Amino acid sequence: MLYKFKSKVTGDVIMLQPNGRQVLEIIGKDTQIGSGDKGIILPEQIPAAIAALEAAIVKEEADRKAAAAQALARNEPEPYAEAIALRQRAKPFIDMLRRCEKAGKEIVWGV
Repeated sequence: MLYKFKSKVTGDVIMLQPNGRQVLEIIGKDTQIGSGDKGIILPEQIPAAIAALEAAIVKEEADRKAAAAQALARNEPEPYAEAIALRQRAKPFIDMLRRCEKAGKEIVWGV
C-alpha cells in the first residue's frame, strides 16, 4: 500500500506504507488498519506536526551517534542503520506541511 498525501497548494507526496505510517505516528495520527487509511491534517495542526517531525529527526540522529560511539568504545563494528534516514524520508512531507501552513490549507490522504 502507498500513502498519497494531497493538498491544494503542492504536488502529491507519495510514501510506501511503512514510511507513511511512521510519519503519521510521529505527528500523532491514527494508523490502525482501516482508520489510518484516510485522514486530514488541518492547518492549525501543522505547526505541531512540523515540530514533532523535527524532534523525531533530531532524536534519531542523536541515537545513531550514540550507538556508533558505544560500538567504537567496545571495538565493535557500527550497528546497522537504515540507509535512508528519517530526515531524508520526511523532508518532502515537511516541505509540504510548511507550504500548506503558509497557505492555510489542509493535507489529506486516502480520499
